[in-house]
Amino acid sequence: MKAVIPAAGLGTRFLPATKAQPKEMLPVFNKPTIQYVVEEVVNSGIDDILIITGKGKRTIEDHFDKSFELEYRLEKKGKTEYLKEVQSISNMADICYVRQKKQNGLGDAISCAEKHVGDEPFAVLLGDTITYSKTPCTKQLLDVYEKYGGSTIAIERLPQEKIERYGIVDGTLMEDNIYKVDNLVEKPKLEDAPSNLGITGRYILTPDIFDKLKEIDAGVGGEIQLTDAINEQDNVYATTFEGTIYDIGNTMEWLKSSIDMALTYDDVRPEIIEHMKNKINEY
Repeated sequence: MKAVIPAAGLGTRFLPATKAQPKEMLPVFNKPTIQYVVEEVVNSGIDDILIITGKGKRTIEDHFDKSFELEYRLEKKGKTEYLKEVQSISNMADICYVRQKKQNGLGDAISCAEKHVGDEPFAVLLGDTITYSKTPCTKQLLDVYEKYGGSTIAIERLPQEKIERYGIVDGTLMEDNIYKVDNLVEKPKLEDAPSNLGITGRYILTPDIFDKLKEIDAGVGGEIQLTDAINEQDNVYATTFEGTIYDIGNTMEWLKSSIDMALTYDDVRPEIIEHMKNKINEY
């Protein structure tokens, strides 16, 4: 199976930080956001990745490419641990790139992957959303897909204030944490939302999604919405994700994710906790 990572968005909610760099390259503690996404793909057993980019995203390609001068300098200075880490980034997967030439929605971005994916199911991971769990989110989706055989979506229960920012699932509970999807509603008003089950940015899609994307009209925001195309598919499933999801779509969520990810490292956790205690007392 292949994985597709859409990473063509402009990141306007992060300006001015994203004026000259992609939001997917913003660091979350010690790694850029998109590296967490690629690591999730690899840890789910997939090593063939297509990243959908756009204008101004060249640094994503550079990050996952070899850096001969940097590696040479690290080797000459005997910094072997840094060298191994840098080399592992370029060796972790086969990564290809294609540009979304015009910003026209997530559905349009997925359409750019058709030639690479072909007639096979594939995983989709949004490039500005990271997950943290014992079993990778994409692997959890693969397990559900292998059982039921239809497109599968990762979902989470949302607080009311977030519902208007997400695609929302209207579905029927089949078994613990697994729903048969009846309808997906893109960014509904709170009073129109069929549930509080929000799409989290992780999918396993069957290849007929490409035909559905060609058939649908522009949706919310005048763009080609992936949710509208999924609504045209038969036998779509959704499963709640066991773990934590960080939508790096705004500065506050990004800041929280950096703190949480740093706390997963034993060597820095005590210092961070002490710093937060001091700040709490100060304020």
